[in-house]
Amino acid sequence: MTTTQTPQTIQETDVTTGATVWLTGLPSAGKTTIAHELAGRLRAEGHRVEVLDGDEIREFLSAGLGFSREDRHTNVQRIGFVAELLARNGVLALVPVIAPYQDSREAVRKRHQANGTAYVEVHVATPVEVCSERDVKGLYAKQAAGELTGLTGVDDPYEEPASPDLRIESQNQTVQESAASVYALLSERGLA
Repeated sequence: MTTTQTPQTIQETDVTTGATVWLTGLPSAGKTTIAHELAGRLRAEGHRVEVLDGDEIREFLSAGLGFSREDRHTNVQRIGFVAELLARNGVLALVPVIAPYQDSREAVRKRHQANGTAYVEVHVATPVEVCSERDVKGLYAKQAAGELTGLTGVDDPYEEPASPDLRIESQNQTVQESAASVYALLSERGLA
C-alpha cells in the first residue's frame, strides 16, 4: 500500500515548536558560549536553531546605535522583534544579549506573550569579578585603563532579573552543564 502525502500533511509533520531563549548577563558571563553549546545539541536532534549574538546584531542590524539607555533599549527591541519572528515560525532563537534594563527585557517578553510565542529568560548570573577575570573581549581592561566608559555592571547599570525562568552560575559549572540546565528547562516545557 502506498501513501501519498499532500502539501497539507507534509506541512503538519514538519511543524516544530519555536521559542526564544534570552540569555542575559554581564559581559563575559558566558552567555554566547552557553548558547552555542546548546545550539549544537539542539541541532543534533534536528531542531531549527538560530543564535542571535548581540555583537553581530549590533554590527548588522543596529549599526549606528550607541550605548545610551535609549539606544540600548532600541537595540534590545530590534533583537526581540527578530527573535519573536523566528520563534513563531518554529525556530528556537537563542539570544545571548546583555539587555541590561528590566523594562527592555519585559517589553520583549510582552511582545512574545501578545503573539502566543514561548519565551524563556535565563540569567547567566556570573559575578562581575569572575567576568573581569575572563574578560573575553578586553572590555574590563579597557575600562580599568580609562579607555572605555559605560561598561555594563561596572560604571553603567545592570538590572538583574528578579525572577528569571532559570538562573545559571557559570563560574560553578562547565559550559556543558550550563547548556544542559537550559536544555532540561526547554524539555520540561515541551520546547526541546
